[in-house]
Amino acid sequence: MNVKPLADRVVVKPLDTEKEIKKGGIIIPDTAKEKPQEGEVMEVGTGRRTEDGKIVPLEVKRGDKVLYGKYSGTEVTIENNEFLIMREADILAVVG
Repeated sequence: MNVKPLADRVVVKPLDTEKEIKKGGIIIPDTAKEKPQEGEVMEVGTGRRTEDGKIVPLEVKRGDKVLYGKYSGTEVTIENNEFLIMREADILAVVG
């Protein structure tokens, strides 16, 4: 992937935790599914800049599994893959 987020932003690939077919054989269309709230950090920015010009590095790193808010970030398509670009503050927790 050839994308480098700026400042305190991260690129997250949502993990698809929902199954296509539920019990009873009902198929849920993509438009009716809830958005995933877990993802993997693919790229991180350089960090947040303070008022005096110092850079505070991000706490998350590439490869971290994270939880984020249901409607966090901006959805983008890069090389035919869906990603979210969000601020580190939108990430709620690192899993595992």
